Amino acid sequence: MSDPTEYPPEPWHLRGHMHVSAWCLPVGELPELPPGVRPLTVAGRAVVLAAWVDYQPPGVLSYRELMVTVVARGGVVVTIPHIWVDSPASLAGGRALWHIPKELAEFTLADEPDFAAEARADGDLLAGAEFRRRRALPVRLPLAFSVLQRGPKRSGVRVAARLGVARSVWRVGTGGPLAFLAGRRPLLSLVARDFRMRFGGGRSTE
Repeated sequence: MSDPTEYPPEPWHLRGHMHVSAWCLPVGELPELPPGVRPLTVAGRAVVLAAWVDYQPPGVLSYRELMVTVVARGGVVVTIPHIWVDSPASLAGGRALWHIPKELAEFTLADEPDFAAEARADGDLLAGAEFRRRRALPVRLPLAFSVLQRGPKRSGVRVAARLGVARSVWRVGTGGPLAFLAGRRPLLSLVARDFRMRFGGGRSTE
């Protein structure tokens, strides 16, 4: 692609590794969600997931990502209030195809012997994290869900990955968009190694 913002048509077939942590937060402390999207709550609390993703060949795009999602009502659904990537093509495609509010950031990632990552925007810390992996399952497990964004725009996602439990430590910029996670310890952290993902296409609705 000669234009750095030129993106492939959906669906995107992607490969790579993901490190994700989960928190349970009071509804009043959630980030702002897209209009019309409501969080799934239990006793006034909702699940927030934050993930580092390293998309690699032979997927249609290779880039790095820091993504925050909130589990939403309407089935097996998440919504994405915050997301950063280091690829102009991914940014343009995510916004145009699925209404995902991607922004650009600079990433530092290391994956051996353990995983460490940091993301900054305009020099300011968005987040950093360290994950210590435990043994992963020897087989890939399938997962299907939808991403619900403004519109409403619902896009289907299918993933198969080798999952493993991890221990993680996060730090976030206290004056930045992820400050609502500052000082909070994740309830659970997982690693998805060598995942295969199909994002969009099919029954995406608006």
